[in-house]
Amino acid sequence: MLYYLFRYLHEHFHLPGTGVFQYTTFRAGLAVVISLLIAQTFGHRLIKLLQRKQVGESIRDLGLQGQNEKKGTPTMGGLIIILAILVPVILLARLRNIYIILMILSTVWLGLIGFLDDYIKVFRKNKEGLSGRFKVLGQVGLGITVGWVLFYSNEITVREYLLPNGTFSAIEASKVFKDVHLMITTVPFMKNNELNYGDLFASAGTLFNGLYGLLYIPIVIFLITAVSNGANITDGLDGLAAGTSAIIGITLAIFAFVSGNALLADYLDVMFIPDSGELVIFCTAFVGACIGFLWYNSYPAQVFMGDTGSLALGGIIAVLALIVRKELLIPVLCGVFLIENLSVIVQVSYFKYTRKKYGEGRRLLRMSPLHHHYQKLGYHESKIVSRFWIVGIMLAVITLVTLKLR
Repeated sequence: MLYYLFRYLHEHFHLPGTGVFQYTTFRAGLAVVISLLIAQTFGHRLIKLLQRKQVGESIRDLGLQGQNEKKGTPTMGGLIIILAILVPVILLARLRNIYIILMILSTVWLGLIGFLDDYIKVFRKNKEGLSGRFKVLGQVGLGITVGWVLFYSNEITVREYLLPNGTFSAIEASKVFKDVHLMITTVPFMKNNELNYGDLFASAGTLFNGLYGLLYIPIVIFLITAVSNGANITDGLDGLAAGTSAIIGITLAIFAFVSGNALLADYLDVMFIPDSGELVIFCTAFVGACIGFLWYNSYPAQVFMGDTGSLALGGIIAVLALIVRKELLIPVLCGVFLIENLSVIVQVSYFKYTRKKYGEGRRLLRMSPLHHHYQKLGYHESKIVSRFWIVGIMLAVITLVTLKLR
């Protein structure tokens, strides 16, 4: 809204200083500031309100150190994160941008699913919350919507540059270019690092021309569901999910900035995606929201984000990665979420296998997810969170290195 207001003032009245709102970097910096301020001011009031309403977290006795101290801590703090993301984005971003529309939709969609889950747990006193099938159904619904838009919308384009011989390439810079709707993605650690999803069906003949959405949309569904659930599982220690998400958000902001800048994209040999630079405003608001939430969520936490926050964080990250065509980097960038997810899958699978084979279930870890395993080993919660953050930073650096490491 402010973007359109100041653009109007600049174009019609030429007021000094109003032109600065045309710069993505200025609006991105302002988005961080507004996001932090909202998290600070709104967060304190929401915590007080939740305490008055006795919206406390019910803690299962898992025999973990410091667990009983968390009983009664307000939950549903994810509302702080969602508000701190949406307000600066609505104020500062170009709301007609297809990518911004997708990100706002994804944030609200998964935030509502998480809110319903928390509401049932807290107010209906049902510890199971929203049924797992309804959660998955909601994630699948978002995956279909995002996948359909990315696959079929003509506003989703990449830029190809015309070479002297008349052929097009996404690598060589030229003043002559063409924006085309292609479903291609970045393949890490390869010299010719672009994969066209259509090529995966090419060997099947002309019958499947244009039908590779049958492959692409399920990939989108899987990634949104996996990363969303990964963030949800990671949200088990004070500050763990929010801090890890902030690190990932900074990395995605860099990718969005590079992908949306023709000069930088050419210099770094990265796919240029027209209009994707606007996502930098969303990414910085996202990072500001996570850091602002950490003010109240760092150990000892004054509020938990609940599924309202964790499902939204994971879904946002997945959709951002898909838009900037870096979805194949998710296993590295979201490595903390991945290992937490895998730790649960491996633990449950091994327990069922050994129970069937030996008559009694055995465990590989003392407890899953992985962060609880380290708690059982005697590590303090703060040390576990700090080390997971360090791992997240290392993975983020490795992800960024792929820009040049081919």
